[in-house]
Amino acid sequence: MSAALLRELAWLPRPPTDFRDQLRAIGGEEGGRPGDRLRYLAGHALNLNQTAALASVLDRLHQNGADLAPLKPLRLALVGNGTLSFIAPALKVGAARFGFALELIETEYGTAAQEALNPDSRLNRANPDFVLLGMDWRSLPLRCSPGDAVAAEAAVGEAVATLKSMGKGIKDACGATAIFQTVARPAESLFGSLDFRVAGTARDVVDRFNRALVSSIQGKTDLLLDVAGLAETVGLADWHDLGQWYLAKLPFAQDFVPLYADHVARLLAAARGASRRCLVLDLDNTLWGGVIGDDGLAGIDIGQGSPVGEAHLGVQSAALSLRDRGIVLAVSSKNEDATARSPFQQHPDMLLRESHIAVFQANWQDKAANIRAIARSLALGLDAFVLLDDNPVERAQVRRALPEVAVPELPDDPALYARVLLASGYFESVAFSVEDIARASYYQANATRAGLLETSGDLDAFLVSLDMTISFSAFNEMGRERIAQLIGKSNQFNLTTRRYSAAEVDALGRNSDILTLQVRLTDRFGDNGMISVVICRRDGSAWEIDTWLMSCRVLGRRVEEAVLQELVRQARRKGISLLRGVYIPTDRNALVKDHYDKLGFALERDHPSGRRDWILDVEQFPLVDLPLRPQWTEAVDSLGQPRR
Repeated sequence: MSAALLRELAWLPRPPTDFRDQLRAIGGEEGGRPGDRLRYLAGHALNLNQTAALASVLDRLHQNGADLAPLKPLRLALVGNGTLSFIAPALKVGAARFGFALELIETEYGTAAQEALNPDSRLNRANPDFVLLGMDWRSLPLRCSPGDAVAAEAAVGEAVATLKSMGKGIKDACGATAIFQTVARPAESLFGSLDFRVAGTARDVVDRFNRALVSSIQGKTDLLLDVAGLAETVGLADWHDLGQWYLAKLPFAQDFVPLYADHVARLLAAARGASRRCLVLDLDNTLWGGVIGDDGLAGIDIGQGSPVGEAHLGVQSAALSLRDRGIVLAVSSKNEDATARSPFQQHPDMLLRESHIAVFQANWQDKAANIRAIARSLALGLDAFVLLDDNPVERAQVRRALPEVAVPELPDDPALYARVLLASGYFESVAFSVEDIARASYYQANATRAGLLETSGDLDAFLVSLDMTISFSAFNEMGRERIAQLIGKSNQFNLTTRRYSAAEVDALGRNSDILTLQVRLTDRFGDNGMISVVICRRDGSAWEIDTWLMSCRVLGRRVEEAVLQELVRQARRKGISLLRGVYIPTDRNALVKDHYDKLGFALERDHPSGRRDWILDVEQFPLVDLPLRPQWTEAVDSLGQPRR
């Protein structure tokens, strides 16, 4: 993909021809929910004028107090050494594309350190959720010292310390998450090719800085925006527009504002758990060239020696790489099932095999119906899916029927399919763990279980046949990152959707007045990984369930009952007489609206906001046999007391 295609966000569809009319209709009686319409229009590759117009409508609606659901409110502060106000409209539109109504707190030019380090600054008083430290090499003490490695290291240390102190000042003052940027090095060289080898050159100092910055925040709660990688992808000479810097202090070329804003928005979305988890693949002319039903096994174009065949192998290779990092793969194809499977089973040049595919839907139904079926099999929401399909008619049909599903546009040249998919940012991540690597296998095994249940017909016998073991432990250092990840991204089976960072998770686990549980599940098909997180806060002789979330892939297996029974056991041991459950409704957690009612809690209070408070008498609650063997995996319980 060329820099021009990246600049134009080529994976997004072109704007509708009546864009202006649709924009004017937002908020009117016939315009539907404003939030839905804003997100729909933001999901197109808009030019700068269209972007500014959409951002203006969003601002007007926000100022008028309009309900922008399903867009979720988010506050972002901008701090940097350049003129950042020109980025604001694109940031708001980019955030809307990913499901957020963004409120920006902009700081004055040249006041980065003052805003970050002063607890009473406008930035800190605004209580943002995130602060973007948009600093580049011009504002950091990255002095060049050709031939002097010691001076280079000193400059890097000073620059990293400057940024980290700003991040700490923000964290201490308002609790916001800091987003640090890697630095795009200047396009000019001092020694030519020798720049790569001489210590203290601009290239050397910037490279050292980026490595040191990444190392300093690795595994911590702050985020990283890889501007250096983005600039190198589009070309340093194009990224740095010196004329625009000298004229208006624009830190990078204005043409790349939409791309930069999209990268910020996808990072914010990933931090809030809005990344996609499943890639649905079309077959004919997507995974191979040709039509398997017409051309036969020998006639499809796949494999080495053919430009078209190698291009489609590139798609398969990209899909496998995504699976290796935990993205679930599925197939949706208009085809006879046996015919569609034959290349996976028999073609020697195929990289993808049936064992890589969690759900295989080949039939004559429309793609939207197949994706719904795949979602049911995997127990995933539709907003977890991305469809890769070469056919523009199929893409349009899915976008219209399932607006929650991401459907990247594809160019005519299949050689660019994989690059477009990976450039789209739908699978952005802010953390990576061993659990992530195994996720695709978890979902694949779960689809197998669902198929077995369909043929079994007897739910109780099926659950017993799974031979399940449910394991409980308190929050600990080993599970901290995964716990924070689940808290950040779980939306459907999440009673309160309260979010906690890894540092906050660590603090919760150390608080003696708080009970914490991380829950894992294994069965005869394998390890399901961490499937539930519970946090209870002590209030006299009661525990209020602050957080209860669970992976939807284990629904229907009586896991909720097993977790509640463990809460009751621990409550009795600690003299807790009452459990109080809270349900706070969102646009995505209606699934658990009656969760506490089904578990035997009594309704204590029904709030006008939709919040419901439930109570359970611990002593009166009966413990029953369940088809899950409970076990503790630690020598102490979540209150730090020895297990008995």
